[in-house]
Amino acid sequence: MVSQKENKTSSVQQLIANSRNHKTKKIVEKAMPALLFSAALISILTTFGIVFTLIFETFEFFKRVSITDFLFGTQWLPFSGKEPLFGILPLIAGTLKVTLIAVVVAVPFGIASAIYLSEYASEKTRRTVKPILEVLAGVPTIVYGFFALTFVTPVLQGIIPELKLFNALSPGIVVGIMILPMITSLSEDAMSSVPNSMREGALALGATKFEVAVKVVLPAALSGIVASVVLAISRAIGETMIVSLAGGSTPKFDLNVTDSIQTMTAYIVQVSTGDAGYGTTIYYSIYSVGFTLFIFTLVMNLIAHYISKRFREVY
Repeated sequence: MVSQKENKTSSVQQLIANSRNHKTKKIVEKAMPALLFSAALISILTTFGIVFTLIFETFEFFKRVSITDFLFGTQWLPFSGKEPLFGILPLIAGTLKVTLIAVVVAVPFGIASAIYLSEYASEKTRRTVKPILEVLAGVPTIVYGFFALTFVTPVLQGIIPELKLFNALSPGIVVGIMILPMITSLSEDAMSSVPNSMREGALALGATKFEVAVKVVLPAALSGIVASVVLAISRAIGETMIVSLAGGSTPKFDLNVTDSIQTMTAYIVQVSTGDAGYGTTIYYSIYSVGFTLFIFTLVMNLIAHYISKRFREVY
């Protein structure tokens, strides 16, 4: 009798506990969608806030400076005492010079490293080398900047005597080193996702390992590789500290990579450190430059997204 009463009591207690747990789960289930929606909404509102701020302040700049002069002017002299000039092309030219040099450095080495890790390296080697490469992504960009100024530039001056202390070549090379892990890691992931049956079929037909890597795996993973390159270019365009320290502050609309330059991000840093008072035309110019930079990076991200969706291979 006592045992039956104890069993009934324990079963009642268990039912009560289960009921409480069920109520808690129902509350959590109802609350979680609202919390997750709030998190997503905050992200969206933050993005809209940034874009709205850029657009609003950029319109304020264009009330003072002609948009035609801004887009097609070949001289950027905002601090000129007589007549300030706000032609964005010299800043775009400096940005593109650094970006193109970085791409020339990063893309061949990045894809070659990805091919090695995916097709040739053993599992142990891959687990060791890939994290070491990805450590480069965690190095602060200001450290890269000092590396470019104090090491890379002197080395290049020994090869190219006419190279100035501040130039486009040195920061371009170092930006390429900086984006190298991104291209390597994403490209290796894309190559590793290619099924082994495709490799085995090519090998069975008499292809060499290198032919399999270049003619089978590389085309099959092309969408992921191209997307990684485009994202890396977007990262290079937005780089700030390396070009600010090693590139100089002389905007020039030319193709010379041995002389001082100024990129869009470097100009924003220069003005933001106190070279212009609040409400002046120079102050509003940083928003117009920032909006131009935003358009560049947005286009690059959209291209990467399109390539990933358009050419994605499903295995």
